[in-house]
Order: sequence, then structure tokens, then C-alpha cells
Amino acid sequence: MIAVGTLIFVLFLSLIVVRIAAEALILTGVSREAARFQARSAWTGTGFTTSEAEQVVNHPVRRQIVSSLMFLRSAGLVTAASTLMLSFVSVEESGDGLVRLLFLIVGVAALWFFAKSRWISYWMSRVIARALKRYTDLDTRDYAGLLHLAGEYAIMELKVQEGSWLSNRALQDLRLTDEGVLVLGVTHPDGNYEGAPRGSTVVHVGDTLALYGRSSELAKLGQRRAGAEGEQERKVAVEVERGIEGEASQGKSQEKLVSPP
Repeated sequence: MIAVGTLIFVLFLSLIVVRIAAEALILTGVSREAARFQARSAWTGTGFTTSEAEQVVNHPVRRQIVSSLMFLRSAGLVTAASTLMLSFVSVEESGDGLVRLLFLIVGVAALWFFAKSRWISYWMSRVIARALKRYTDLDTRDYAGLLHLAGEYAIMELKVQEGSWLSNRALQDLRLTDEGVLVLGVTHPDGNYEGAPRGSTVVHVGDTLALYGRSSELAKLGQRRAGAEGEQERKVAVEVERGIEGEASQGKSQEKLVSPP
């Protein structure tokens, strides 16, 4: 029974370690979904080769977090496997084995609830994030939270294709801000990156734009083709943005009217 309890404790400790690593990655600007995926990938030794993984490896703080997680994992899995083996090898009576198996099932079910509980996840995230900010030197921010990426806003990479409405035009001529879209950066086909591009920057076929705005509008922008139809779609997008801005301004005005003097 002690061995089974030890196994459950090891699994519980694994969940805690992965959660701490994920929260640390979030504080470096990684989105919550990507941080959890990368933390689990490093802990299990899966090692997916993705652009997100490259962002982790190329960032010194993120690389240190993942390296520590991989180091802890090397001993954790061996301990769990040996504990599980000892749990059942030393069984002398069949009844004792059933009790241990039942105890193991209940313990794993409790861990599953612990891992999936939104309430527990919310409070763990707050406690871990506060501890990391207080006791570590991570000079970082949760950019996903700052940009409200969990709502209708998103950051999307858009590769400019042949015949796109965006191609061979300067940003100042595109006037994407009128549609509520901001260009955060441009990656050229040769690999050079241009952050916070100016209006004189010309968008060419093969460029990859990092865009920030409402996800629905970003998706439409990626499908917009050059020509009269594309210009008409732009006019519609501008009108939609003006309507949203008008509703926001009206809402603020009403709040001022109802607020106490």
C-alpha cells in the first residue's frame, strides 16, 4: 500500500512540476495553450519539432525552464516505473493485490480531477505566477493576457500569396488600421524580420505579416483578392470597424451619464 501511495505522490508531483514550468513559460510571453503543450512535451520527452519549440529554444529564459524540466523528468519517470513494479511484485495474497489496485485507480482518478478542475487550475495559476514573480528574476509579461488573445482578438501570421489584395502595396496605402488591424512585423522570404514596420514598407509576395486584430477580420483579410472585389470588401471592413468604434464610444458616454458626480 505504501508503494502505491508513493506512485500516486510521484504522479501528483509531476503534475505540479509541469504546471509550474507552464506558468513560467507563460510569464515569458508564450500563450497558455502553447506553454502547457511545450511543458508536457519536455516532461514526457516527446520533443515535437514546431515553430513554437524553436521559439522556446531560441529564448534563453525559456530554454533554461525547459532544460530544468527535462532534468527533473529523467529521474521522475524511473521512480514512477520502479514504484509501480514494487507495488505488485511484493503482493502475497490476491485480496491485498485487489486492494492496492483499487487504491491506485482511486488515486489516479483523483489526480485526473485535480488536473482537469478549472477552479484548481485558476488558483494554482495565480499562486504559481505570484511566486515566480516574487522569487525569480523573470523580467517578463503574459503577452497573451495583455493583448486579450483569449477573446475575439488574436495575433495571426499571414503569408502573402500571388494575387492577394495586400501584395506589392505600401502599408500606408493599405491603411489597415482603418479596419482595426495592426501590422506588428514583416518577415521577408530571405529570413530578415522587420519589426514595427513603417508606412513606407512595401508588402511583397512571399512576405509573412504578423497581424493583430479581431480574428474574424484577420481571416477575411487573408482571403481578400486584388481587384474591385477586394476593394469592396475593404470598404465593408472599414464600415464594420467604424460601427464597432461608434458603439464603444456610445457605451462610454452612457457610463459617464449614469456615473455619480
